[in-house]
Amino acid sequence: MQSLGTTVSVVGGGVGVVTEGVKAGIAGLMSLAAQGSALPTEGGGVFSITFNQDYSSLGVGTRIGYRLYSLSTLDKLELICDNGNEDTCIVERLFSSSLVAVVSLSSPRKLKVCHFKKNSEICNYSYPNTILGVKLNRARLVVCLEESLYIHNIRDMKVLHTIRDTPPNPTGLCALSISNENCFLAYPGSNSIGQVQIFDAQNLQAKIMIPAHDSPLAAISFNASGTKIATASERGTVIRVFSVGEGARLHELRRGMKRCATIFSLAFSPDSLFLCASSNTETVHVFRLEEIKETRPPVVEEQQGLMGWMTKAVSASASYLPTPVADMMSQGRAFATVTLPFQGVRNVCAIATIQKQTRVLVASMDGYLYVYSLNTSEGGDCTLIKQHRLDGHEGGPTTGECAGASTATSGPYPGAAKKTEPVHTDGGGGEGTYAGVLRGPAGTVMTEADKMSEMAAACESPPKSVLKFDDVSEFPPV
Repeated sequence: MQSLGTTVSVVGGGVGVVTEGVKAGIAGLMSLAAQGSALPTEGGGVFSITFNQDYSSLGVGTRIGYRLYSLSTLDKLELICDNGNEDTCIVERLFSSSLVAVVSLSSPRKLKVCHFKKNSEICNYSYPNTILGVKLNRARLVVCLEESLYIHNIRDMKVLHTIRDTPPNPTGLCALSISNENCFLAYPGSNSIGQVQIFDAQNLQAKIMIPAHDSPLAAISFNASGTKIATASERGTVIRVFSVGEGARLHELRRGMKRCATIFSLAFSPDSLFLCASSNTETVHVFRLEEIKETRPPVVEEQQGLMGWMTKAVSASASYLPTPVADMMSQGRAFATVTLPFQGVRNVCAIATIQKQTRVLVASMDGYLYVYSLNTSEGGDCTLIKQHRLDGHEGGPTTGECAGASTATSGPYPGAAKKTEPVHTDGGGGEGTYAGVLRGPAGTVMTEADKMSEMAAACESPPKSVLKFDDVSEFPPV
């Protein structure tokens, strides 16, 4: 293990010369950010909106920093962190812990891992190209560039594996399962057709390639157990659900028949019984994923007369239908629908349990969170029951502070590295940084074995040592 407090290259070798891909990536981020410019200037302008892994909180990246909201109650959207240090285009929180991964638009090649309760930086890494996506669970942190993926061990942020020369992925599309038992990473296997590459992020080996669609992928999402994956293509008419283990198609769901759409997000419910899909249209579709059972058609006594003749005619004609038409007739339809008060604005959806009630959540780049009811028995139209602003005007900590955080600031941020591999820097070594905590009080020197012991203990759930970064019974590995 490299000693803390030093700048090191975490992997050997090179990935070639940094080219115009960096500028292209920045332009892509600016293009995505422009879609959310509807938020008022005083709100900071929204660059990104993300739910955490269990939909218990919401992260919002803006022109002036990032905010974190708790989703534990319906009546009030509690602002738990308002960090106004710099523009933020990516913010990802690890469950309910204090660990957050942040990327700024002004430094799009640098990932910072921070402890938001202490308002301090743990470490940062610089990459050869623009960071387009960040995913994390209790074991891994994945950084997605346009043509490569870096897999870190979240306990010590060491790079374990690099997937190089992936098909061009300008939107940073990828998904990471939150399951400890099925720790899988999914990303596009082609930029011309809808292939999904499943990679075992725990054992660091490719698992299976799933031919999901004829058109390139637009959205992918794992269920909570990591056993199923939902996919949608750029056409946006059909959503499919596959078994991760065998790649078998489990469900085929039709979003609509009248028009194509750009699918923005897919999300399973925590129990995997429902799947929601949001797009650039005004409708969010909720599908019920019925268990597939092999059943024989019931034996029906032959009817006499006109009705019997019509039944035979319909049954016989079905076998002559073109395959695409027959497939369309067998596709599942939406169990419930949400009608949004807007269309064409990028958004992200989720199905969450809030105060023991199942809700459909839609967070939009217009700066609002919409909460809808979901009748899990009857389905139908979902009713809007709450609407929250995401500009920090509903109370909470003052700008630049986080709930329960000290006023200590992090050390100076090093400039972006000019190497072609990620370069690691710790948070500066002050009392508010992780390195400072490991060193202990003045005059105390910790050995490398002590540091590793502390880091391993901090990754237990619940933590076994006094080195605690969690606030609601969730560990934050470091």
